[in-house]
Amino acid sequence: MFIVIFYDAMKKILLLFVIAASLLAVSCHKDDEQIVIPELLTEFVSGGEYKNDVLTVCQGNEFIFKVLAKNLTNYSVRWVVDGNLVSSSEELKMKLDEVGEHILLVTVINKDGGEATKSIKIVVYGKFKQGTFILNEGNMSNENGTLIFISEDGVATDSVYIKANNSQLGNVAQDLFISKDKIYFICQNGAKAIGELPSDGMLIIADAQTLKKKVSYQKESLAALSWPTHVAAIEDNIYIRDNYGISLFKEADKSLTLIDGTSGASMNRMVVAGERLFAAAGKKLLIIKGDAVEKTIEMDGTISGVVKASDGNIYISVTSNPAQILKIKASDGEIIKKNIFADASIKIGAGWGASPAFGAKGDTLYFSNATTKIYRHIFSTNTNEYITDVKEFVADASIVYNNLGVHPITGEVYFNSIKSYANYKKNDISVFNFSKATPVLKQDYKDFTNFPAGIFFTYNFE
Repeated sequence: MFIVIFYDAMKKILLLFVIAASLLAVSCHKDDEQIVIPELLTEFVSGGEYKNDVLTVCQGNEFIFKVLAKNLTNYSVRWVVDGNLVSSSEELKMKLDEVGEHILLVTVINKDGGEATKSIKIVVYGKFKQGTFILNEGNMSNENGTLIFISEDGVATDSVYIKANNSQLGNVAQDLFISKDKIYFICQNGAKAIGELPSDGMLIIADAQTLKKKVSYQKESLAALSWPTHVAAIEDNIYIRDNYGISLFKEADKSLTLIDGTSGASMNRMVVAGERLFAAAGKKLLIIKGDAVEKTIEMDGTISGVVKASDGNIYISVTSNPAQILKIKASDGEIIKKNIFADASIKIGAGWGASPAFGAKGDTLYFSNATTKIYRHIFSTNTNEYITDVKEFVADASIVYNNLGVHPITGEVYFNSIKSYANYKKNDISVFNFSKATPVLKQDYKDFTNFPAGIFFTYNFE
């Protein structure tokens, strides 16, 4: 009997010991449990430029990230942009339309509650920040100016100003200029009621990245101007070329002052380098700083183009006989080098056009003397060579409408042509690659233009 009682007692003690041991083990586990922190890695798949945890992407373009969480299963993912949950998948695909900086937080949560978070800054720039603009004058009797944009990936879109504002540019759009966050348009005839949409005026200032209008000035506000054709800006100084010369317009007080010594300023594009404006006036190069002509340089012939060089200095083409191309210092106008063409039969005129006679990328310049025949000039060696006739590639290239442009990054040559004045809507924006022995027509955008005023590469204004 005693043995049985002892045995039962021992069983109870043993059971209590096991229970106590189990409780102790659970307690120890609870207290000592190591929560596993995930090793969070992200992979940038595509869309924009990603470097040092900063993504730079164009407005409205899709970008893709993936989560790479090593040696984990049963984990969850959160993608949060500016405090808002946007996805719980391992792969994030999204677009952002708001220009500016955004914060993307990706969090991985393990099944035991351990989590890791990574922060990525997203810088969204406007869809019009980088690319190529073609400005159209329009047929002044029944069309206002319009704007074409060719994106970095080669997609051409017409009427982008209208699409951004639900309003039109003014009548006979002549020129545009980009300075920092603003794009300036000058329209010769100001606002004109054509169609259902309003016309925005003579001088229009818009956001350079989105094209959203900031302010516009009607013809009445700029009544002292006579047929304005070109515009440029340095900080708050807006320079406008017209029949009288070059005037300085200040937004702060709406003052418009004709700058002394600018009479006869050529109907051609002006260039800004640093704090100075460079403009042609027949045979003279005007260097303007602030509200005055700082220096005048006399050339051997009429200036047909002023173009900013890749190094920040200035190229100038001169229609002397023989023709010349010069490079001058942007700081003081001192001549760095003057090239006189060995072959006097090769000309570098701008014709009747209101854009420079040539375009440049680095040491390489292209020109056509306002014809369809394109030449290349290597500035360092002062050599010219005939490249091609646009007519060999573009059947309707009968008339050159304003002059060619050279993409400052790719070196590709852009060329505007129309079939005829009567049939101007039959037209081409042709893009050539001349890097190989044989010319290549890379792209031909047909029937986009309406009397194109010029080709403008956003990179030239940076």
